[in-house]
Amino acid sequence: MKTGLVIVFTGQGKGKTTAALGMALRAAGHRMNILILQFIKGTWRYGELEALKKFDNVAILPLGTGFTWKKENLDEDRDLAMKGWEQALKAIKSGTYDMVVLDEINYVLSYGLLPLDNVLEFLKNRPPHLHLVFTGRNAPDSLVEMADLVTEMVVVKHPYKDKGIKAQKGVEF
Repeated sequence: MKTGLVIVFTGQGKGKTTAALGMALRAAGHRMNILILQFIKGTWRYGELEALKKFDNVAILPLGTGFTWKKENLDEDRDLAMKGWEQALKAIKSGTYDMVVLDEINYVLSYGLLPLDNVLEFLKNRPPHLHLVFTGRNAPDSLVEMADLVTEMVVVKHPYKDKGIKAQKGVEF
């Protein structure tokens, strides 16, 4: 029986979601079933949403409405986060998936939109075969401590900050 891992991609640098999607792509190649829940991204067209439609063993679902930190009222985001978490729990309990990516959930946790204790308690009793991938900046210390693999992305250079180059299709979205 395989051992499911808790994996965290965090840090201020670019590449957290990209790393998680690369891991999902690798798993898809081994015919594993993957669910990707994107806690902040909305339903606008972006590369990963379009590309992953081509796989029959990968489901991707945007759960949010955009970039939370630009809003004054977080009630809608709190409601969406709770519904997203309930959806994640239902999917996990179904036994359908080998890997679940909780994209940008670290933001949700660091903004207090979802109680961290709920997530930590679930992790203690998660299905033993399931791989769980958490992405986003500001991963809580207690999540990092519970994880089996943690990678922190560090900014060395960034095209927008350093040269004013705007986000580009295929690279940032």
